[in-house]
Amino acid sequence: MNLNNLFRIAWRAILLNKTRTLLTMLGIIIGVGSVITMLAIGEGSKKSIKESISKMGTNMLNIRPGAGRFGGVRMSMSEMQSLKMTDYLALKNEAKLLKYITPVVSGNGQSIAGANNWPTSIYGVNPEYLSIREWSVAEGAMFGQDEIDNLSKVAIIGKTIQKNLFPDGDSPIGQTIRFKNIPFKIIGILTPKGESNFGQDQDDIIIAPYTTVQKRVLAQTYLQSIVASVINESESENAVNEVKTILERTHNIAADQENDFNVFSQQELISTFSSTSEMLTVLLVAIASISLIVGGIGIMNIMYVSVKERTKEIGLRMAIGAKGKDILAQFLIESVLISITGGVVGVFIGLLATYIVNTFIGWPVSITFYSIVISFLVCTITGIFFGWYPARKAADLEPITALRYE
Repeated sequence: MNLNNLFRIAWRAILLNKTRTLLTMLGIIIGVGSVITMLAIGEGSKKSIKESISKMGTNMLNIRPGAGRFGGVRMSMSEMQSLKMTDYLALKNEAKLLKYITPVVSGNGQSIAGANNWPTSIYGVNPEYLSIREWSVAEGAMFGQDEIDNLSKVAIIGKTIQKNLFPDGDSPIGQTIRFKNIPFKIIGILTPKGESNFGQDQDDIIIAPYTTVQKRVLAQTYLQSIVASVINESESENAVNEVKTILERTHNIAADQENDFNVFSQQELISTFSSTSEMLTVLLVAIASISLIVGGIGIMNIMYVSVKERTKEIGLRMAIGAKGKDILAQFLIESVLISITGGVVGVFIGLLATYIVNTFIGWPVSITFYSIVISFLVCTITGIFFGWYPARKAADLEPITALRYE
């Protein structure tokens, strides 16, 4: 019997029991749809994480104090005061793989302008901070080295600060705001960046010369962090090693001692968050795949029923010359057709569910071609795997026994 006839017979048998076939397909449809949707959500979250971290500044290095011991007591990173201006100057003068670098000091408090006030954060940096963060000034200008040297009380603000402290729409350029009772003259407004995927409002910020914030606002001598950008992405790892070597020397850290600082690169952050996202995606896909197993068991069950119902038909086909391999192929094709048809419907369901998740829930999604290919392969394998045994049982029937079956 040729393959074309086997397909026609198998398809006719499926159409004779439409309701039963549809119910059998449900497990496959739900499984495939779930897998495509989960993979789309997982890929979307990874891309969203990469974009969010990139918005913070490409090739950025963040140098922070590390947890250490002081007087025999273990201290947290926030309590350590191990970064000094001498570290910043050493990195600025010696590091060959850093394009931009700035010290960073910051504090939280209430900002006030007239009768309006708003809780926010102030960051003390130098002009290179905007290049590192890939930021720009929309109105006014950035302060320069003269303002840093003179401890000038000038600042540039984000759009959130402007909206809350100057709700009437007046231009804040040239006006004064107070932060912890220190007056700052506004000389610029930052280009809006919006909210990051981590829920942080990037426009809720005041930026001022680091010398002013360090001495006039915080009254401290140490730095909270040093931020830099690498000359190019491929040198990130080498730049991290270069920074560690310089700081180990300035901190007089011996080879067997623990560093009292940490160096983080954007690539490490992306890798960490992507690994977490991939683990969650694998978990969700594994859960969704249970539906495929259930669907496969349903196919096996319906093929067993079909073999029982059509025992006389099998005996008749064998009596007129059909071989065992023809019977095996017939029932195997039926199970594969049920599985693949369910897979096709499942793909459309998955694409529809992905669209709904993106449009109405607002989650980032990214449909990949390989997820659809994998779904079809899994459907085919499921049909063959769960349809093989019932088909084998049908092929092994004796013609005389099958014809006598009631």
